[in-house]
This record gives sequence, structure tokens and C-alpha cells, in this order.
Amino acid sequence: MAYLQSMPKSETIRIREKHVGAACQLFFRSSPLKIVRGIAQYMYDETGERYLDCINNVAHVGHCHPHVVEAGRNQMSLISTNNRYLHDELVILAERLVKTLPEPLSVCFFVNSGSEANDLALRLARIHTKNKDVITLDHAYHGHLTSMIDVSPYKFNLPGGPEKPEWVHVAPVPDVYRGKYVYPNDSVNEEELGKLYANEVGKICKESKSKNGGVCAFIAESLQSCGGQIIPPEGYFKEVYQHVREADGVCIADEVQVGFGRVGTHMWAFETQDVIPDIVTMGKPMGNGHPVAAVITTPEIAKSFADTGVEYFNTYGGNPVSCAIANAVLDVIEEERLMERAHRVGNHLLSRCEQLKHKHSLVGDVRGKGLFVGVELVTDRETRTPATAEAKHVVNRMREEKILISRDGPDSNVLKFKPPMVFSTQDADRLVDTLDRVLAELDGTRTSIKLQVLVTPLEETNDASISASVQQSIKSM
Repeated sequence: MAYLQSMPKSETIRIREKHVGAACQLFFRSSPLKIVRGIAQYMYDETGERYLDCINNVAHVGHCHPHVVEAGRNQMSLISTNNRYLHDELVILAERLVKTLPEPLSVCFFVNSGSEANDLALRLARIHTKNKDVITLDHAYHGHLTSMIDVSPYKFNLPGGPEKPEWVHVAPVPDVYRGKYVYPNDSVNEEELGKLYANEVGKICKESKSKNGGVCAFIAESLQSCGGQIIPPEGYFKEVYQHVREADGVCIADEVQVGFGRVGTHMWAFETQDVIPDIVTMGKPMGNGHPVAAVITTPEIAKSFADTGVEYFNTYGGNPVSCAIANAVLDVIEEERLMERAHRVGNHLLSRCEQLKHKHSLVGDVRGKGLFVGVELVTDRETRTPATAEAKHVVNRMREEKILISRDGPDSNVLKFKPPMVFSTQDADRLVDTLDRVLAELDGTRTSIKLQVLVTPLEETNDASISASVQQSIKSM
């Protein structure tokens, strides 16, 4: 309905505040963006202002990719119905996805979202193992369904969050920078970190086996996203999977954020750890913004599910339009060699971000794989104290520079970059060059900073934890 985009922004905000739940929050809440168009790695507001999108991993092959748009339009003009009818798009998609995965992952279930995919994965695990205990990682987020909030410390640890169920067990996130075991450290070397973190899961498995007869599942993002762009240490998942399987559990790899070639070297992020999960979930980038997702598992687990005699039916999961769009996304990934691009551009971005550590004391850690990069800001490198207020300020300043980034992690101090896969080295250079200037303002190395730059109306930087360097810069204006 075109008239909606001709509304004044103030009217759009008024109607939203009146009719949309307050829990549905906007970016830059005090001065939200009204985005009306997207092309490749760019988004445009209602005034025609262009923003470089550095965080939208949903628009995986670029906003409004012509091939994806055309595939959806064509199929929608023919038929969109449920998967109880035969249709070629569904079976073609299933076969193509299975070919990207190691054996024995070969049976597909199609759903609408990553949340639904993870919910179904948990259901499959419970039916197959007949156990209930689930092991999740601290700070993990697996979706917004009630079942997924139960296994998402990122949500249930919040003030007002629901109580953690007794059957949910939380293992330390394998964060080697600010986690339980860190590197460098006098008592542990880098090679041992994976085993130390995996042993934490092993302890839970042994306790579950002795008390409850075994584990249902271990669920983890292959690279933790909301928890702060965490890259697990080498060998971590291999050790974990062994512990879980010895306790009769299954291993679920959540690829909703990091799948479809984002890591650059592999199609799926779990492959970087040389493991084979029992269940893989995927969503977000699968439809480039269209709601389509999938669960892929082994014939053995799928048989346990079928043997219950309870039919699984999803009204929209696997409909021809969704499958046509997902097939078009795979076309673009292959034809435009986007996985190789993620590897090349991601290495360049990571290298450029590493250089920032030598220039700015706020930059405590830089980590990533492919086009999945995190820059952790700290006020003190020795204590690794999170620079929460500074990170908030940086996100707002970058928006002023027409670059959209975000922050995450348990202390909201990690700048995260997960751009569309069409991101270029030139885009990476613009991102880092601008970030360099913004960090320099906070370092106090630039004197020509205007007051409105530091005290931004976008998201007021008034946190009590703001560092002395920021306060001093404001005072000196």
C-alpha cells in the first residue's frame, strides 16, 4: 500500500506507538529510521538518504536481489499452497540443501523461522532420546517461542525474564577473551581452552546421566551471535559432542545466524570445527528476508519422529513460494561465488579491524570468521572492563555517518558486523575508516569535535559507566 510510505515520519511513529506492542522495539528509539527501500548492501530512508548496512544478515544475498524477487513473483503468480501437495520446488530445495551437508544429515523438515526450526529440533531430540535435560550455553539466544526462551539465557537472565526450567542446564560460553577460561593466562595455554570449556559440558552430562538417565540435547550456535560474536576455541565442539553422545544425547547445531557460507571457508559454520551434528537448524538468510527455514537431521532421528504416529504438518512450511525463493538464494550464492567473497572480504575486514587495536585503547579484542566479525570495546585492557556506554555512543555516531552497525554481548559492548554477503572491500574500508575516526574522538586524540556529536539525540549517552575519556572530551568542549 504505497500511501503508507507517503506518511510523514511523525505520523508513522504515532500510529506505531498506538497499535504496535511497546515490547517491539526500534533501533535508535529516540530518533528511529524509516527505511523504505533496499538495494544490495544499502538501505534508503524516506528522504532518500542512503545507509551502508553492516548488520543485516537476513538480506543474505543483498536487499531485493532481482533474481530472488523474480523467483518469488513468478511462483506467487502460479500457486502457493501447502506441502501436502507435490511440488518440484520443495524436493529440489531439499536435495540441494542435503548436498551441502555431510552424511548422515539427509532428512528435511521445512518451517517458517529459525525459532520454529529450533523448536522442532528440540521436539525431535526429546522423542528420539526419550530424555528431557537440555544443555545450552550462557548468553545463548535460540528464538522467541516459549520453548526457545526456556533454553536462551540471553533472554531468561534479563530482569523480568522467566525462571529457568529445572531441565535446562547452562554451560559457560567458550569466550576466550572474557569468559571463565581466557587467553593469555598463566595457568592455561591456548590449545587447552577448547578442552577446558568442553569439560564444563562434560560435568553436566555426567550428572544428568547419573540422576536422570541421560541428556536430551546440547544446543548451540556454531558461532555465538547475540552473546557477542564468540568464536569457540579449536576442538571445542569435537570434545563437547563426544561428552553429549556418551550421555545418550543428540547435538543440535543452530546455523540460523551463521549458515549459508557466511564464514567464507565452509557452507556451514559447524564445519570449521570438524564435527557432524545430529540436527542442523537454519533460517534467516535462507529466504533473503522471506520467512522460510528448515531442520535437517538423520534418517534415524526422523524415523523416531515418524514412529510416534503423530503427523507433522506446518501450514506454510515448504510452500512453493518460500521454496522457490530459497532456491533462488542458493542460485545467487553459487553463481555470484558469495562464499568466496565472504572469505576474501571478511579477511580484509578482520585485518583492518585488527589494526584498530594498535591505535585505540578502547579496542580490547577483534574476532571473527568470514563476514561475521566482532570488535569488543573495553575501558581497561588489563581488567577487560566492558565499555558499554562507549559502544552505544559509537553505534549512534556511525549512524550519523550513514553506516548502520549494532552492538551485542552480555554487556552490550561488542560492535558486531554481519553485512549482506555482497559487501565489498571498499565497503569494509569505509566502515573501518569511519570507525577509526569515531574511536579517535573517544580517545581524545581529535580536538575538533562538536558537542552535538558527543551528546547525540539518537540514543543519549548518559550511562553511569561512561569512561573518563568521554566525560573529559565533553567537558573540554
